[in-house]
Amino acid sequence: MTIQVGDKLPEATFRTMTADGPAARTTADIFSGKTVVLFAVPGAFTPTCHRNHMPGFVANADTIKAKGVDAIYATSTNDVFVLDAWQKASDATGKVGILADGNAEFANAIGLANDASAAGMGMRSKRYSMIVKDGVVTSLNVGDAPGKADISGADNLITQL
Repeated sequence: MTIQVGDKLPEATFRTMTADGPAARTTADIFSGKTVVLFAVPGAFTPTCHRNHMPGFVANADTIKAKGVDAIYATSTNDVFVLDAWQKASDATGKVGILADGNAEFANAIGLANDASAAGMGMRSKRYSMIVKDGVVTSLNVGDAPGKADISGADNLITQL
């Protein structure tokens, strides 16, 4: 079942990159007691994700945080090394954090996984954005068209803050 507004995020473990290398962070670590914007992409460096989705959040990071958001994170089913490289290539360091969901455990747990095996891409996440307050989803925007990031993009999300 797909997560809905008002639902608490399930417990999951992501991988993030630290100065000492990859580290595990749980949903409790990331979302408890905070207002967080989370957006998901099917794959780092893929055209829409790299050229449309991430840039909107990077460009609007200050605006989003000025509206009371403690942190902005991007998640994808890529591994932490790919997401770390993508964060750097996107000029997102210090603006948008990364949460690697390499085995699609979080995407599956919230009902937003997408089987892209037919295209040779394995399990991916659907494109979405959400606002999470103290672990509870207060806004959810799931993309409905491949190659577009308007519904789940930063501009739309800002109107919900």
